[in-house]
Amino acid sequence: MSETDRRVVFTPSGRRGRFPAGTPLLKAARALGVDIDSVCGGRGLCGRCQIEVAEGDFAKHGLVSRADHLTAFNEVEARYAEKRGMKPGRRLSCQACLTGDAVIDVPAESQVHKQVVRKRAEVRDIQLDPAMRLHYVEVEEPDMHQPTGDLERLLKALAEQWGLTGLEECDLHTLQRLQTALREGGWKVTVAVHRGQRITAIWPGFHDRAYGLAVDVGSTTIAAHLCNLSTGEVVASGGVMNPQIRFGEDLMSRVSYVMMHPGGDAELTAAVREGLARLIGEVAEEAGVAVEEILNATLAGNPIMHHLLLGIDPTELGGAPFALATNSGMTLWASELDLVMNPDARVYILPCIAGHVGADTAGVILSEGPQLRDEISLIVDVGTNAEIVLGNKERLLAASSPTGPAFEGAQISGGQRAAPGAIERVRIDPVTLEPRFRIIGSELWSDEDGFAAEAAATGVTGICGSGIIEVVAEMYLAGILAGDGIIDGTAQGRSDRVQADGRTFSYLLHAGEPEIRITQNDVRQIQLAKAALYAGARLLMDRLGVDRVDRVVLAGAFGSHIDVKYAMVLGLIPDCDLAQVFSAGNAAGTGARIALLNQTARDEIQRIVRGVEKVETAVEPQFQAHFVEAMGIPHSTAAFPNLAKAVQLPEPRIATAAEPAEGRRRRRRRSGA
Repeated sequence: MSETDRRVVFTPSGRRGRFPAGTPLLKAARALGVDIDSVCGGRGLCGRCQIEVAEGDFAKHGLVSRADHLTAFNEVEARYAEKRGMKPGRRLSCQACLTGDAVIDVPAESQVHKQVVRKRAEVRDIQLDPAMRLHYVEVEEPDMHQPTGDLERLLKALAEQWGLTGLEECDLHTLQRLQTALREGGWKVTVAVHRGQRITAIWPGFHDRAYGLAVDVGSTTIAAHLCNLSTGEVVASGGVMNPQIRFGEDLMSRVSYVMMHPGGDAELTAAVREGLARLIGEVAEEAGVAVEEILNATLAGNPIMHHLLLGIDPTELGGAPFALATNSGMTLWASELDLVMNPDARVYILPCIAGHVGADTAGVILSEGPQLRDEISLIVDVGTNAEIVLGNKERLLAASSPTGPAFEGAQISGGQRAAPGAIERVRIDPVTLEPRFRIIGSELWSDEDGFAAEAAATGVTGICGSGIIEVVAEMYLAGILAGDGIIDGTAQGRSDRVQADGRTFSYLLHAGEPEIRITQNDVRQIQLAKAALYAGARLLMDRLGVDRVDRVVLAGAFGSHIDVKYAMVLGLIPDCDLAQVFSAGNAAGTGARIALLNQTARDEIQRIVRGVEKVETAVEPQFQAHFVEAMGIPHSTAAFPNLAKAVQLPEPRIATAAEPAEGRRRRRRRSGA
């Protein structure tokens, strides 16, 4: 490695490396296994390999990235931009070469294996009572002998024909179109009314198409469900990766970016709004809906996403006392958030609960209804920052726990986000220690006929969160891992898949290209993440005064794809009857959809949130004690009797100290020095 090599970091994958000055970005990306599309072989013809340079001082990566750290825009790029067009700031990675350190963002449309957004609308009965309703009316024509305004005669018609007697206001944009619409419609028009109080849209004649959008603004993924407000039907769903990810994979990295970069909050606000606007356009196009017909939206997100979406500096959420600018629900004009919808569309933002427990958790509560049950429910929205709710109809508590990005593949040697080719299911033979696995995009296991042919389309590209949980749990069940999380070197005698790795050992899961192995550091990262989640849940159980829970709900895009048995084997959640452990899918998005389709739910969640007891794990002394004990697999001290009924758990043991010879020699030399 030369001192003149340039450093490059690709986002959102997080892959990084050093390359000689003059290396084309596409070549560097391919060397690192970064997913960039190209059909023309790097000739600058197809334009599929477009990238963006992130500018700024990236303390997390230890480098400064600038646009001029790449070679200048060349003739090939200029020709492509002239003929086909290219967004400002975009470069062709096959033409742009490194001249300095750089952070490179690969847009979703430039990826071969585009992100699989694993959030979907869950089936649920909802009483249809949308906040936005359409009303068709026939309006009296003007009369010189009874002078009054067109709006006043429209209001009179709405009162007489629909009983809307309290309706007195009309949005300016709608008022500007009022006279034209009345005359084009022959004095018959359809108007949209928000919560029986304000006219927000008007069409000449009869119009029966009105849509609303329920959105979960996640730190990694923004997911949206476009709904017909008349029927409640989800007509299109979609998702995009949150563009903020280039500023940091986890939430605190983004807060740090704001703290260190004046104007950074505006950058992150612009990024998330841009991503949301793009998503709205995509789902509307998929459903064949004009964006002007989207009249209402409900949004849920964690506190930092909530503040940044609203254009509020999130710095106060970066440290104690984690003060929110507001925790109330609110209704805004879509134009205030730069959303591409009907100009007078209304957007309802669900209320936050506490500094690290946001509107997405309010959505989860609305979706899962623990406040309606007698039994004690534990609800966990698994993500980079796990949000936890515990309780029943008598009492609800909530907290957040910093699990970090390990469950999403970050900080794992072969880790990646869920995309075609990623290992998502793993089984290990307890006798031979031979693995078999499934990848996203194929229903076949790796030891079944036809797997190689199906996998050839994508390759085996890495391992995603659900696969990481399963492989670590399976390693424990097969005796490769001891209860303290140490990879047992004596297992080398049972299989050559357990291999020396410096002073520790690793388990070879896939010997192909790329090689995928589970290292000791990988196991540690998963232990840290799961211990944080378990400790948060245990802290709430202490506060509620219970030793067990009656049911567990795993929410969130990631939670919906975890095998609940393996989650418990790992010790991600407390012991519970496995028949009472469920995956709820994107419960935050479902909660947003309930609030979209039932206006009473908005008032209900506001009332519920005011009664939730908040527990701040960061300042609770007992959290650290629970965390340390939860590092064991499944746990260092807690019993798991329900799990033991369903799974043959290994006898508790500590890994034997069978170190690689190289490690022993190094240690002896140090001892004798």
